[in-house]
Amino acid sequence: MNNIREQIKNKKRIVIKIGSSSLQHAETGDLDYIRLEKLVRELCDISNQGKEVVLVTSGAIAVGKKAVNLKTIEGKTQAEAMAVKQACSAIGQARLMMAYQKLFAEYNQTAAQILLTKDTMINDSSRYNAQNTFDELLNLGAIPIVNENDTIATYEIEFGDNDTLSAVVAALIKADLLILLSDIDGLFTDDPHNNPDASFIDVVESLDDHLLAMGKGSTGSNVGTGGMATKLSAAKVATAAGADMVIANGADFHIIHKIMQGRNHGTLFLSNQKDEFYLIDYLDKLKYQ
Repeated sequence: MNNIREQIKNKKRIVIKIGSSSLQHAETGDLDYIRLEKLVRELCDISNQGKEVVLVTSGAIAVGKKAVNLKTIEGKTQAEAMAVKQACSAIGQARLMMAYQKLFAEYNQTAAQILLTKDTMINDSSRYNAQNTFDELLNLGAIPIVNENDTIATYEIEFGDNDTLSAVVAALIKADLLILLSDIDGLFTDDPHNNPDASFIDVVESLDDHLLAMGKGSTGSNVGTGGMATKLSAAKVATAAGADMVIANGADFHIIHKIMQGRNHGTLFLSNQKDEFYLIDYLDKLKYQ
């Protein structure tokens, strides 16, 4: 078991996804700058080790809502609600990136913004261009900061959650490790919020129907959009693309370097690489979701 975890030390291209609830004060919804600073320090240290790191961050809509004092995103119609969501994203994404840029600059690290939609990834030409952009940014030593482009995304073209987006990014750039940080410790045999007898699962060697059925559509947070179902779906994509994946609790971002040191944190999903066209097949299915 330790040997499996220790192999994480050798990972070279890492995608890390942060959930909204990991970035904000629960009491107010405002950005938690102390935690953000810890996150940026962890990412810069990974980069300083000669590794390539990509951050997939949630939080733009939540930050935008807070900035304009909205409690919920509502409208008389679906179109009106979407317009409010897009406006909040436009406000929040700028504020979120400003915070990231200032913090990365303190460590002399260059950050870059990449905003994606499902359409970007489904279209062969734009997907190829996105892959080239990622590759060049990583070659330049920059840290790409990725989010869904909620400013223009609609229900038809959005991924809907950054768990799925981070797995697609990991597959696109051929990452060898994906770390999903949220408000849960990892995968359990049942929802630990409701069942105190639920057992923790340390390592998943292969995802079968039984494990996938464990995914619940709920989330422990009223901020994020992805529950365990989306994380297991992400694991299916990432591991099939050749990446190991870890689901861990983002309450303390120091867990990132502990995971990278091969310590026993979170649930480790071992890569089970399929053929190289798996991502394209998966994206084709997204057209109809």
